[in-house]
Amino acid sequence: MMALNIKQGSTSHSAYDLRDPNAQIEERHTLAVLVENEPGVLARVIGLFSGRGYNIDSLTVAETDHEGHRSRITIVTRGTPSVIVQIKAQLGRIVPVHEVHDLTTEGPSVERELGLFKVSGTGDHRVEALRIAEIFRANVVDSTLKSFVFEITGTPEKLDAFAELMRPLGLSDQARTGVAALARGA
Repeated sequence: MMALNIKQGSTSHSAYDLRDPNAQIEERHTLAVLVENEPGVLARVIGLFSGRGYNIDSLTVAETDHEGHRSRITIVTRGTPSVIVQIKAQLGRIVPVHEVHDLTTEGPSVERELGLFKVSGTGDHRVEALRIAEIFRANVVDSTLKSFVFEITGTPEKLDAFAELMRPLGLSDQARTGVAALARGA
C-alpha cells in the first residue's frame, strides 16, 4: 500500500489537475467596433468569431452616425491575451470596419445593460419582490394581479445579482439588451 503525503499549503499539483501551469488565463474584454452601416457587416463580424471558435458573451449594435452611415458594435468576449490580440487584428482587417477599440485596456470605461424581468407571484413573494426592486432601483413597468415586470439598468453583475434574488420569488422570464459601453473622459 502506498501513502501520499501532502503538506497543507503545499504548492504541489494534483495528479488529476491536467491544466497547463504555463497557460494564459482567459480575460473578459469589451470591444467597441465602428463599422459602415451596410448589409452583411454584422454577419461578417459574427462570422469571424464563429469561424475561429471565439465566443461572444454580449453583442449590441446600433447606428450611431446617421449622416455618415456608421454603426457601433459593442462585443464582450473572453480569451487569453494572445487571442484578444488576434481578435482585434482580424476585426481591423474586415473592410467595412473603421476602428476597433479595446475598452478594457484603453482606460476607464462605463458599461451598462438594460434588463426586463418578469416576476410572477402573490402574497409575501410579491411584497418581497417589490422590496428588492426598490433596493436595486428597478422600476415597475408593468403590473398585474399576479406579476410584475421590472426594468433595471446597471452593470451585468448588478443584473445577474437581481435575477438571482428574484429567482426564488417567481422569476419567470427575462430579456437583456447586452452591454453598451463608452470610454470615460475626453
